Amino acid sequence: MAYISLIRPRWSDMDVYGHVNHANLVTLLEEARIPLLFGDAVRAGLTELPKGIVVVKLAVHYRSPIVVSDQDIRVEISLKDLKHASFTLGYRVHGGPAEADKVAVTAETVLAPFDTASERPRRLTEDERAFLEKGFADA
Repeated sequence: MAYISLIRPRWSDMDVYGHVNHANLVTLLEEARIPLLFGDAVRAGLTELPKGIVVVKLAVHYRSPIVVSDQDIRVEISLKDLKHASFTLGYRVHGGPAEADKVAVTAETVLAPFDTASERPRRLTEDERAFLEKGFADA
């Protein structure tokens, strides 16, 4: 299953061609995952996960441009891999808000929990692993 997030690109996200700029698309991916990894995690009682998550690896594949208009884009996020010290999210970004809208971008991020006090990566707790598995299974 996928976690669905609707994000509205901003006028400032576009390049001179009227398409969403690459760097701004990466920001839109971040905005799409924040409600789950920060908001839902805190509501589930996971206070450490939102304190520190770092992007270890990012891959973005463009299929067609996303044009800034007065509508949301649909971002489907799935859990591709779950390890003890990292997890991989897969993204399918549609050019509009509907599932039937053309997939314009696919992407993956490898994320790792990070202890900001010790400034070191850390392992996911069993509760965090269960939250990630459940968060995407229930989506």
